[in-house]
Amino acid sequence: MSMQFAVTPTDHPTSDKARAEILANPAFGKVFTDHMVTATYTEGQGWHDGVLTAYGPTLVDPASVVLHYGQTVFEGMKAYRQPDGGVSLFRPERNARRMAKSSERLALPQLPEELFLESLELLVKQDQAWVPNGEGASLYLRPFIWATEVGLGVRPSASALYQLIASPSGNYFSGPLRPVSLWLSQEYTRSAPGGTGAAKCGGNYAASLIAQQEAIANGCDQVVFLDAGEHRWLEELGGMNIFLVLDDGTLVTPEVSGTILEGITRDSIITIAKDLGHTVEERRVDVDEWRKGAVDGRVVEVFACGTAAVITPIGALRWPGGEAVAGTGEPGTITMKLRNALMDVQYGRAEDTYGWMRRVV
Repeated sequence: MSMQFAVTPTDHPTSDKARAEILANPAFGKVFTDHMVTATYTEGQGWHDGVLTAYGPTLVDPASVVLHYGQTVFEGMKAYRQPDGGVSLFRPERNARRMAKSSERLALPQLPEELFLESLELLVKQDQAWVPNGEGASLYLRPFIWATEVGLGVRPSASALYQLIASPSGNYFSGPLRPVSLWLSQEYTRSAPGGTGAAKCGGNYAASLIAQQEAIANGCDQVVFLDAGEHRWLEELGGMNIFLVLDDGTLVTPEVSGTILEGITRDSIITIAKDLGHTVEERRVDVDEWRKGAVDGRVVEVFACGTAAVITPIGALRWPGGEAVAGTGEPGTITMKLRNALMDVQYGRAEDTYGWMRRVV
């Protein structure tokens, strides 16, 4: 690694008063900190011109490859305020590796892990005053890479831009923690074997939006997708993994098989659940196991998980002419136990025996 990040702080930082007003009630991804990090990739030269500078617009040529062919990947992670006032990142090394895999799948240059981590620490240290306090609050970090080559030929871009921005955020779903309702997509699928389901790329999310609209039109918060082949096996939500909790305490989650994202929160939950004595099954999950299990009492809780939402209880699963509610439909005991255990590590309330937290400030 030879590139060094230059630091050029903004001349017009947000006032302490204005920032305090924002941090008093942060929404998710609506307001951004004073700075951002960028680095340029050029074929034959590699990564260069890394800089931390004032947050602001990026000039994009209308013929840039990203606008026409969607060659872009991103990540999402959080920085958490610790009890002593410091700030720590949660498992950023896993985000670095996943972004490299996504970049490889999208034929984009891979940002070296050490540069990825350095950029995160640089921005968090610079904008540490933007990390909020409070349950459910954090500084959400969004690194992304996009193709910048100008031209309409269908080929991998010879140039790219890495950018990192940050947003003080509260809970992903507004209001107090509550069970969300899911719409079972009948027509649309998120991914297929050989596709980009395991990559964190913009196109996956764009393709899910029409199904999300359908979910909202049917009074649901989110959509859940089935496999593209048989339209039978559970995959994931538009942006979260899913778990069923059985009546004997076993956790069941769809296996990682190339069509779903390898969630870092998902992996963390599996580790914590096993340490708490739960059996965890990573396998194919028939949607009828959920629907029938909700009726006969075999499935007692269901929850979704991801960086933004952490662990979110699921109430009703709905489809045209039907509904399934596991247990009472309220947040379950095991769901909340896992949620609290994970958040206790993230916020420094419990010993980090896994080595997941990376101290920055």
